[in-house]
Amino acid sequence: MTEFDPEKFEDKYVHYFNELQRAYKNAFNYMNERYDSELIHAIDQQVLNESEPFYEGDGEFRIDLPDNPADRVQGVLVDDEKLETVLETYVERIESELRRVFGLQSND
Repeated sequence: MTEFDPEKFEDKYVHYFNELQRAYKNAFNYMNERYDSELIHAIDQQVLNESEPFYEGDGEFRIDLPDNPADRVQGVLVDDEKLETVLETYVERIESELRRVFGLQSND
């Protein structure tokens, strides 16, 4: 596990690229096992590919999504309510994985 430095997270892609990849991959695998894989792939490729993780302090992360994420999801039939629910769960899982990867919480 990498020792986390909040100041280095400002330049996260230089200092923590591998850890970010691992957290996103862990979240993807978790979601892909529990939800419709076509929907999870669409969210991953069409929404989360342009997301941005931020460290909020006190062991908490925030994931900023691109504008209008529902409009970005193409090639899969899903109603807006289900998409919103699954996307919210996915983002929460990424935030949880970031905390875990950086040793800022115990495993969920």
